[in-house]
Amino acid sequence: MADKSTIAVTHLGCEKNRVDTEHMLGLLVEAGYGVDSDEAMADYVIVNTCSFIQEARQESVRTLVELAEADKKIVITGCMAQHFQEELLEELPEAVALVGTGDYHKIVDVIEQVEQGNRVTEVTPEPTYIADETVPRYRTTTEGMAYLRIAEGCDYSCAFCIIPHLRGKQRSRSIESIVAEAEQLAAQGVQELSLISQITTNYGLDIYGKPHLAELLRALGKVDVSWIRMHYAYPTGLTPAVLEAIQETGNVLPYLDLPLQHSHPEVLRSMNRPWQGQVNDKIIERLKAALPDAVLRTTFIVGFPGETEAHFEHLCEFVQRHQFDHVGVFTFSPEEGTAAHDLPNQLPQEIMDARRDRIMQIQQPISLERNLQQVGQIVNVLVEQEHPGTGKLIGRSSRFAADVDGLVYIHPQEGGSQNQAVRLGSLVPVEIVAADAYDLHGHLCNNP
Repeated sequence: MADKSTIAVTHLGCEKNRVDTEHMLGLLVEAGYGVDSDEAMADYVIVNTCSFIQEARQESVRTLVELAEADKKIVITGCMAQHFQEELLEELPEAVALVGTGDYHKIVDVIEQVEQGNRVTEVTPEPTYIADETVPRYRTTTEGMAYLRIAEGCDYSCAFCIIPHLRGKQRSRSIESIVAEAEQLAAQGVQELSLISQITTNYGLDIYGKPHLAELLRALGKVDVSWIRMHYAYPTGLTPAVLEAIQETGNVLPYLDLPLQHSHPEVLRSMNRPWQGQVNDKIIERLKAALPDAVLRTTFIVGFPGETEAHFEHLCEFVQRHQFDHVGVFTFSPEEGTAAHDLPNQLPQEIMDARRDRIMQIQQPISLERNLQQVGQIVNVLVEQEHPGTGKLIGRSSRFAADVDGLVYIHPQEGGSQNQAVRLGSLVPVEIVAADAYDLHGHLCNNP
Protein backbone atom coordinates (compact mmCIF):
# COMPACT_ATOMS: atom_id res chain seq x y z
CA MET A 1 0.00 0.00 0.00
CA ALA A 2 1.30 3.47 -0.87
CA ASP A 3 2.46 5.68 1.96
CA LYS A 4 -0.16 8.03 3.32
CA SER A 5 0.08 11.77 2.84
CA THR A 6 2.14 13.99 5.12
CA ILE A 7 0.33 16.76 6.97
CA ALA A 8 1.61 19.87 8.72
CA VAL A 9 -0.54 21.67 11.28
CA THR A 10 -0.32 25.39 12.09
CA HIS A 11 -2.03 26.36 15.33
CA LEU A 12 -3.27 29.92 15.91
CA GLY A 13 -5.24 31.42 18.76
CA CYS A 14 -6.14 30.28 22.25
CA GLU A 15 -5.49 27.17 24.28
CA LYS A 16 -8.98 25.83 23.47
CA ASN A 17 -7.90 25.89 19.84
CA ARG A 18 -4.65 24.21 20.85
CA VAL A 19 -6.53 21.27 22.37
CA ASP A 20 -8.55 20.92 19.13
CA THR A 21 -5.24 20.88 17.24
CA GLU A 22 -3.84 18.20 19.55
CA HIS A 23 -6.86 15.97 18.98
CA MET A 24 -6.61 16.40 15.20
CA LEU A 25 -2.93 15.45 15.35
CA GLY A 26 -3.72 12.44 17.51
CA LEU A 27 -6.42 11.21 15.13
CA LEU A 28 -4.22 11.70 12.06
CA VAL A 29 -1.25 9.87 13.61
CA GLU A 30 -3.54 7.03 14.72
CA ALA A 31 -4.84 6.77 11.13
CA GLY A 32 -1.29 6.43 9.80
CA TYR A 33 -0.72 9.88 8.34
CA GLY A 34 2.70 11.44 8.60
CA VAL A 35 2.90 14.66 10.58
CA ASP A 36 5.68 17.10 9.68
CA SER A 37 6.48 20.45 11.26
CA ASP A 38 7.90 21.64 7.94
CA GLU A 39 5.03 23.04 5.88
CA ALA A 40 7.18 23.00 2.73
CA MET A 41 7.53 19.20 2.94
CA ALA A 42 3.88 18.45 3.71
CA ASP A 43 1.23 17.39 1.20
CA TYR A 44 -1.45 19.28 3.14
CA VAL A 45 -1.32 22.08 5.69
CA ILE A 46 -4.06 22.33 8.29
CA VAL A 47 -4.42 25.88 9.61
CA ASN A 48 -6.40 25.96 12.86
CA THR A 49 -7.57 29.57 12.77
CA CYS A 50 -8.68 32.13 15.35
CA SER A 51 -11.46 34.66 14.79
CA PHE A 52 -11.92 36.15 18.27
CA ILE A 53 -10.78 39.71 17.51
CA GLN A 54 -9.62 41.61 14.43
CA GLU A 55 -5.91 41.17 15.21
CA ALA A 56 -6.33 37.40 15.46
CA ARG A 57 -8.24 37.30 12.18
CA GLN A 58 -5.51 39.30 10.47
CA GLU A 59 -2.88 36.80 11.65
CA SER A 60 -5.01 33.92 10.38
CA VAL A 61 -5.53 35.60 6.99
CA ARG A 62 -1.80 36.37 6.65
CA THR A 63 -0.96 32.73 7.32
CA LEU A 64 -3.53 31.48 4.81
CA VAL A 65 -2.40 33.90 2.09
CA GLU A 66 1.27 32.99 2.57
CA LEU A 67 0.47 29.29 2.23
CA ALA A 68 -1.74 29.94 -0.81
CA GLU A 69 1.06 31.90 -2.48
CA ALA A 70 3.35 28.92 -1.80
CA ASP A 71 0.79 26.78 -3.67
CA LYS A 72 0.02 24.59 -0.66
CA LYS A 73 -3.17 22.57 -0.31
CA ILE A 74 -4.84 24.13 2.73
CA VAL A 75 -7.36 22.67 5.16
CA ILE A 76 -8.89 25.57 7.12
CA THR A 77 -10.20 24.58 10.55
CA GLY A 78 -11.35 26.38 13.67
CA CYS A 79 -13.07 29.68 14.32
CA MET A 80 -12.57 31.40 10.95
CA ALA A 81 -13.92 28.33 9.18
CA GLN A 82 -16.95 28.48 11.47
CA HIS A 83 -17.36 32.25 11.04
CA PHE A 84 -16.57 32.96 7.38
CA GLN A 85 -16.98 29.71 5.48
CA GLU A 86 -18.54 31.20 2.32
CA GLU A 87 -15.96 33.98 2.04
CA LEU A 88 -13.03 31.62 2.60
CA LEU A 89 -14.18 29.16 -0.05
CA GLU A 90 -14.62 32.00 -2.53
CA GLU A 91 -11.40 33.89 -1.78
CA LEU A 92 -9.04 30.95 -1.37
CA PRO A 93 -9.28 28.36 -4.13
CA GLU A 94 -6.24 26.67 -2.54
CA ALA A 95 -8.50 25.72 0.41
CA VAL A 96 -9.38 22.09 -0.19
CA ALA A 97 -11.51 21.79 2.95
CA LEU A 98 -13.21 23.77 5.70
CA VAL A 99 -13.75 22.21 9.14
CA GLY A 100 -15.72 23.99 11.87
CA THR A 101 -15.07 24.19 15.62
CA GLY A 102 -17.46 21.31 16.33
CA ASP A 103 -16.19 19.04 13.55
CA TYR A 104 -12.44 18.64 14.15
CA HIS A 105 -12.99 14.99 15.16
CA LYS A 106 -13.93 14.30 11.49
CA ILE A 107 -10.48 15.34 10.26
CA VAL A 108 -9.40 11.88 9.05
CA ASP A 109 -12.57 11.46 6.97
CA VAL A 110 -12.10 14.99 5.60
CA ILE A 111 -8.54 14.26 4.45
CA GLU A 112 -9.65 10.97 2.89
CA GLN A 113 -12.39 12.77 0.93
CA VAL A 114 -9.95 15.47 -0.20
CA GLU A 115 -7.54 12.80 -1.46
CA GLN A 116 -10.36 11.50 -3.65
CA GLY A 117 -10.55 14.91 -5.31
CA ASN A 118 -13.44 16.43 -3.35
CA ARG A 119 -13.60 19.91 -1.88
CA VAL A 120 -15.06 19.30 1.58
CA THR A 121 -17.04 21.49 3.98
CA GLU A 122 -17.75 20.14 7.47
CA VAL A 123 -19.20 23.02 9.49
CA THR A 124 -21.99 22.24 11.94
CA PRO A 125 -23.95 25.52 12.40
CA GLU A 126 -24.37 25.06 16.17
CA PRO A 127 -21.48 22.95 17.48
CA THR A 128 -22.34 20.29 20.05
CA TYR A 129 -19.23 18.09 20.06
CA ILE A 130 -16.63 17.91 22.82
CA ALA A 131 -13.79 15.39 22.90
CA ASP A 132 -13.36 13.09 25.90
CA GLU A 133 -10.52 10.96 27.25
CA THR A 134 -11.03 8.28 24.57
CA VAL A 135 -10.06 10.60 21.68
CA PRO A 136 -6.36 10.37 20.71
CA ARG A 137 -4.31 13.43 21.55
CA TYR A 138 -0.80 14.45 20.50
CA ARG A 139 0.36 17.12 22.95
CA THR A 140 2.10 20.23 21.64
CA THR A 141 2.88 21.84 25.00
CA THR A 142 6.12 21.40 26.93
CA GLU A 143 6.80 18.10 28.70
CA GLY A 144 5.62 19.24 32.10
CA MET A 145 2.25 20.88 31.42
CA ALA A 146 -0.99 20.20 29.60
CA TYR A 147 -4.31 21.92 29.10
CA LEU A 148 -7.32 19.99 30.33
CA ARG A 149 -10.59 21.10 28.77
CA ILE A 150 -13.47 20.62 31.19
CA ALA A 151 -16.23 22.22 29.09
CA GLU A 152 -16.79 23.93 25.76
CA GLY A 153 -19.11 26.70 24.61
CA CYS A 154 -20.87 29.51 26.45
CA ASP A 155 -24.47 30.39 27.40
CA TYR A 156 -23.77 34.06 28.11
CA SER A 157 -24.37 36.86 25.61
CA CYS A 158 -21.72 39.48 26.35
CA ALA A 159 -22.15 42.27 23.82
CA PHE A 160 -18.54 42.20 22.60
CA CYS A 161 -18.07 38.44 22.29
CA ILE A 162 -18.52 36.20 19.25
CA ILE A 163 -17.58 32.97 21.09
CA PRO A 164 -21.12 31.58 21.64
CA HIS A 165 -21.71 31.91 17.90
CA LEU A 166 -18.40 30.19 17.09
CA ARG A 167 -18.33 27.53 19.80
CA GLY A 168 -21.97 26.84 20.66
CA LYS A 169 -23.70 26.49 24.00
CA GLN A 170 -21.94 25.22 27.12
CA ARG A 171 -21.40 21.49 27.28
CA SER A 172 -19.47 20.04 30.20
CA ARG A 173 -17.66 16.75 30.45
CA SER A 174 -18.41 14.48 33.39
CA ILE A 175 -16.12 14.54 36.41
CA GLU A 176 -15.25 10.90 35.70
CA SER A 177 -14.18 11.71 32.12
CA ILE A 178 -12.04 14.65 33.19
CA VAL A 179 -10.34 12.68 35.97
CA ALA A 180 -9.65 9.81 33.56
CA GLU A 181 -7.88 12.17 31.16
CA ALA A 182 -6.01 13.82 34.04
CA GLU A 183 -4.70 10.41 35.08
CA GLN A 184 -3.59 9.70 31.51
CA LEU A 185 -1.68 12.98 31.44
CA ALA A 186 -0.14 12.33 34.86
CA ALA A 187 1.09 8.96 33.58
CA GLN A 188 2.87 10.87 30.78
CA GLY A 189 4.81 12.84 33.39
CA VAL A 190 2.71 16.01 33.32
CA GLN A 191 3.26 18.12 36.44
CA GLU A 192 0.77 20.92 35.75
CA LEU A 193 -2.80 20.72 34.49
CA SER A 194 -4.40 23.98 33.37
CA LEU A 195 -8.19 23.72 33.44
CA ILE A 196 -9.83 25.55 30.55
CA SER A 197 -13.32 26.30 29.28
CA GLN A 198 -15.15 29.50 28.41
CA ILE A 199 -16.48 29.90 31.98
CA THR A 200 -14.74 27.50 34.33
CA THR A 201 -16.85 28.52 37.33
CA ASN A 202 -20.01 27.40 35.45
CA TYR A 203 -18.56 23.92 34.98
CA GLY A 204 -21.24 21.21 35.26
CA LEU A 205 -24.27 23.50 35.25
CA ASP A 206 -25.60 21.90 32.07
CA ILE A 207 -25.21 18.27 33.14
CA TYR A 208 -25.60 18.39 36.92
CA GLY A 209 -28.18 21.19 37.22
CA LYS A 210 -25.78 23.41 39.17
CA PRO A 211 -22.06 24.24 38.98
CA HIS A 212 -19.81 21.41 40.17
CA LEU A 213 -16.40 23.08 40.12
CA ALA A 214 -15.77 22.44 43.82
CA GLU A 215 -16.51 18.73 43.36
CA LEU A 216 -14.28 18.59 40.28
CA LEU A 217 -11.35 20.24 42.10
CA ARG A 218 -11.60 17.78 44.98
CA ALA A 219 -11.69 14.84 42.54
CA LEU A 220 -8.65 16.16 40.66
CA GLY A 221 -6.87 16.59 43.98
CA LYS A 222 -6.49 12.80 44.07
CA VAL A 223 -4.60 12.75 40.74
CA ASP A 224 -0.80 12.58 41.00
CA VAL A 225 0.07 15.99 39.54
CA SER A 226 1.79 18.80 41.40
CA TRP A 227 -0.17 21.81 40.13
CA ILE A 228 -3.77 22.30 39.03
CA ARG A 229 -4.43 25.79 37.69
CA MET A 230 -7.80 27.33 36.82
CA HIS A 231 -8.42 29.75 33.97
CA TYR A 232 -11.50 31.92 33.29
CA ALA A 233 -12.99 31.92 36.79
CA TYR A 234 -15.90 34.36 36.85
CA PRO A 235 -15.84 36.10 40.25
CA THR A 236 -19.50 35.40 41.00
CA GLY A 237 -18.83 31.68 40.57
CA LEU A 238 -16.08 31.61 43.21
CA THR A 239 -18.51 30.50 45.87
CA PRO A 240 -17.56 29.58 49.46
CA ALA A 241 -17.62 25.92 48.37
CA VAL A 242 -15.15 26.57 45.54
CA LEU A 243 -12.87 28.63 47.79
CA GLU A 244 -12.92 25.86 50.41
CA ALA A 245 -12.01 23.31 47.74
CA ILE A 246 -9.04 25.46 46.71
CA GLN A 247 -7.97 25.87 50.35
CA GLU A 248 -8.29 22.16 51.16
CA THR A 249 -6.95 20.56 47.95
CA GLY A 250 -3.16 20.56 48.09
CA ASN A 251 -2.36 20.54 44.38
CA VAL A 252 -4.93 23.21 43.38
CA LEU A 253 -3.04 26.48 43.05
CA PRO A 254 -4.48 29.65 44.60
CA TYR A 255 -4.22 31.25 41.17
CA LEU A 256 -7.38 33.02 40.02
CA ASP A 257 -7.79 34.21 36.44
CA LEU A 258 -10.72 36.64 36.65
CA PRO A 259 -12.02 37.94 33.27
CA LEU A 260 -13.45 41.18 34.72
CA GLN A 261 -13.36 43.24 31.45
CA HIS A 262 -14.16 46.57 33.18
CA SER A 263 -14.94 48.15 36.55
CA HIS A 264 -17.62 50.75 35.85
CA PRO A 265 -21.24 49.52 36.23
CA GLU A 266 -22.45 51.56 33.24
CA VAL A 267 -19.84 50.06 30.91
CA LEU A 268 -20.53 46.59 32.27
CA ARG A 269 -24.24 47.11 31.63
CA SER A 270 -23.45 48.09 28.03
CA MET A 271 -21.31 44.95 27.79
CA ASN A 272 -24.34 42.95 28.96
CA ARG A 273 -22.50 42.03 32.16
CA PRO A 274 -24.56 44.06 34.68
CA TRP A 275 -24.24 41.50 37.49
CA GLN A 276 -20.52 42.10 37.70
CA GLY A 277 -20.57 45.82 38.39
CA GLN A 278 -22.32 45.22 41.70
CA VAL A 279 -19.82 42.75 43.09
CA ASN A 280 -16.32 43.57 41.82
CA ASP A 281 -14.87 45.38 44.85
CA LYS A 282 -16.66 43.30 47.42
CA ILE A 283 -15.87 39.96 45.83
CA ILE A 284 -12.20 40.73 45.25
CA GLU A 285 -11.76 41.67 48.90
CA ARG A 286 -13.53 38.44 49.87
CA LEU A 287 -11.20 36.44 47.62
CA LYS A 288 -8.14 38.09 49.15
CA ALA A 289 -9.44 37.36 52.66
CA ALA A 290 -10.19 33.71 51.88
CA LEU A 291 -6.96 33.15 49.93
CA PRO A 292 -4.37 35.62 51.26
CA ASP A 293 -1.65 34.03 49.11
CA ALA A 294 -3.75 34.06 45.95
CA VAL A 295 -2.26 35.25 42.67
CA LEU A 296 -4.86 37.36 40.87
CA ARG A 297 -4.82 37.82 37.10
CA THR A 298 -7.42 39.74 35.13
CA THR A 299 -8.14 41.16 31.70
CA PHE A 300 -9.82 44.42 30.71
CA ILE A 301 -11.30 45.87 27.54
CA VAL A 302 -10.72 49.60 27.00
CA GLY A 303 -12.52 51.71 24.42
CA PHE A 304 -15.85 49.91 24.56
CA PRO A 305 -18.43 52.05 22.69
CA GLY A 306 -19.56 54.89 24.94
CA GLU A 307 -16.66 54.55 27.41
CA THR A 308 -16.14 58.10 28.69
CA GLU A 309 -13.10 59.64 30.35
CA ALA A 310 -14.91 59.24 33.68
CA HIS A 311 -15.52 55.54 32.99
CA PHE A 312 -11.87 55.08 32.09
CA GLU A 313 -10.63 56.93 35.19
CA HIS A 314 -12.82 54.62 37.28
CA LEU A 315 -10.99 51.67 35.70
CA CYS A 316 -7.58 53.26 36.35
CA GLU A 317 -8.43 53.76 40.02
CA PHE A 318 -9.75 50.19 40.20
CA VAL A 319 -6.47 48.77 38.88
CA GLN A 320 -4.46 50.93 41.28
CA ARG A 321 -6.64 49.99 44.24
CA HIS A 322 -6.71 46.23 43.83
CA GLN A 323 -3.05 45.66 42.91
CA PHE A 324 -3.52 42.62 40.67
CA ASP A 325 -0.49 40.41 40.11
CA HIS A 326 -1.04 40.21 36.35
CA VAL A 327 -3.18 42.35 34.03
CA GLY A 328 -3.90 42.00 30.33
CA VAL A 329 -5.54 44.84 28.37
CA PHE A 330 -7.29 44.64 25.00
CA THR A 331 -8.67 47.47 22.91
CA PHE A 332 -12.29 46.96 21.86
CA SER A 333 -12.69 45.13 18.56
CA PRO A 334 -16.09 45.44 16.82
CA GLU A 335 -17.02 41.90 15.84
CA GLU A 336 -19.61 41.30 13.14
CA GLY A 337 -22.49 39.33 14.64
CA THR A 338 -22.17 40.81 18.15
CA ALA A 339 -24.43 43.39 19.78
CA ALA A 340 -21.53 45.82 20.27
CA HIS A 341 -20.67 45.92 16.57
CA ASP A 342 -23.37 48.50 15.81
CA LEU A 343 -23.41 50.45 19.07
CA PRO A 344 -23.11 54.25 18.78
CA ASN A 345 -20.17 56.25 20.16
CA GLN A 346 -17.41 53.99 18.83
CA LEU A 347 -14.01 55.33 19.88
CA PRO A 348 -11.06 56.06 17.56
CA GLN A 349 -8.27 53.51 17.67
CA GLU A 350 -5.71 56.08 18.84
CA ILE A 351 -7.78 56.83 21.95
CA MET A 352 -8.17 53.12 22.67
CA ASP A 353 -4.43 52.56 22.23
CA ALA A 354 -3.62 55.44 24.59
CA ARG A 355 -5.99 54.04 27.22
CA ARG A 356 -4.48 50.58 26.93
CA ASP A 357 -0.99 52.04 27.37
CA ARG A 358 -2.11 54.06 30.41
CA ILE A 359 -3.47 50.96 32.18
CA MET A 360 -0.24 49.09 31.51
CA GLN A 361 1.79 52.05 32.84
CA ILE A 362 -0.24 51.85 36.06
CA GLN A 363 0.18 48.07 36.24
CA GLN A 364 3.91 47.81 35.54
CA PRO A 365 5.14 49.08 38.92
CA ILE A 366 2.52 46.91 40.65
CA SER A 367 3.76 43.82 38.81
CA LEU A 368 7.36 44.80 39.59
CA GLU A 369 6.57 45.14 43.30
CA ARG A 370 4.83 41.76 43.30
CA ASN A 371 7.85 40.15 41.66
CA LEU A 372 10.35 41.90 43.95
CA GLN A 373 8.57 40.28 46.90
CA GLN A 374 9.81 36.95 45.55
CA VAL A 375 13.50 37.92 45.80
CA GLY A 376 15.17 35.88 48.52
CA GLN A 377 12.43 33.23 48.40
CA ILE A 378 12.94 29.61 47.38
CA VAL A 379 10.21 28.59 44.92
CA ASN A 380 9.48 25.48 42.91
CA VAL A 381 9.97 26.05 39.18
CA LEU A 382 8.63 23.89 36.36
CA VAL A 383 11.54 23.72 33.91
CA GLU A 384 10.39 24.01 30.29
CA GLN A 385 13.29 25.19 28.09
CA GLU A 386 17.08 25.28 27.95
CA HIS A 387 18.90 28.04 26.10
CA PRO A 388 21.32 26.17 23.82
CA GLY A 389 24.01 28.84 23.98
CA THR A 390 24.06 29.88 27.63
CA GLY A 391 22.82 26.72 29.34
CA LYS A 392 20.28 28.93 31.10
CA LEU A 393 17.12 27.04 32.04
CA ILE A 394 13.74 28.72 31.65
CA GLY A 395 10.57 27.80 33.48
CA ARG A 396 7.66 29.07 35.53
CA SER A 397 6.80 29.26 39.19
CA SER A 398 3.25 28.62 40.39
CA ARG A 399 2.63 32.40 40.10
CA PHE A 400 2.99 32.30 36.32
CA ALA A 401 0.59 30.63 33.89
CA ALA A 402 1.90 29.39 30.55
CA ASP A 403 1.92 31.82 27.62
CA VAL A 404 0.27 34.75 29.44
CA ASP A 405 2.46 35.52 32.48
CA GLY A 406 6.18 35.81 33.15
CA LEU A 407 9.07 33.34 33.20
CA VAL A 408 11.75 32.29 35.66
CA TYR A 409 15.30 32.30 34.28
CA ILE A 410 17.59 29.88 36.11
CA HIS A 411 21.18 31.08 35.78
CA PRO A 412 24.10 28.67 36.31
CA GLN A 413 26.04 29.38 39.49
CA GLU A 414 29.45 31.02 38.99
CA GLY A 415 31.83 28.31 37.80
CA GLY A 416 29.12 25.64 38.06
CA SER A 417 27.26 23.51 35.53
CA GLN A 418 24.57 21.99 37.70
CA ASN A 419 21.82 23.15 35.32
CA GLN A 420 22.85 20.36 32.94
CA ALA A 421 21.52 17.74 35.37
CA VAL A 422 17.98 19.09 35.32
CA ARG A 423 15.40 17.27 33.23
CA LEU A 424 12.93 19.34 31.20
CA GLY A 425 9.45 18.94 32.66
CA SER A 426 10.68 18.58 36.24
CA LEU A 427 10.00 20.76 39.27
CA VAL A 428 13.14 22.11 40.95
CA PRO A 429 13.75 24.47 43.89
CA VAL A 430 15.13 27.84 42.81
CA GLU A 431 16.32 30.74 44.93
CA ILE A 432 15.06 33.98 43.39
CA VAL A 433 17.83 36.59 43.29
CA ALA A 434 16.43 39.30 40.98
CA ALA A 435 13.17 40.44 39.42
CA ASP A 436 11.81 42.82 36.82
CA ALA A 437 8.24 43.81 35.95
CA TYR A 438 7.57 40.56 34.13
CA ASP A 439 10.14 37.88 34.99
CA LEU A 440 12.16 36.39 37.84
CA HIS A 441 15.81 35.31 37.91
CA GLY A 442 17.39 32.76 40.20
CA HIS A 443 19.79 29.87 40.88
CA LEU A 444 19.18 26.24 41.61
CA CYS A 445 19.32 25.67 45.35
CA ASN A 446 21.37 22.51 44.99
CA ASN A 447 22.17 19.71 42.56
CA PRO A 448 18.80 18.03 41.98
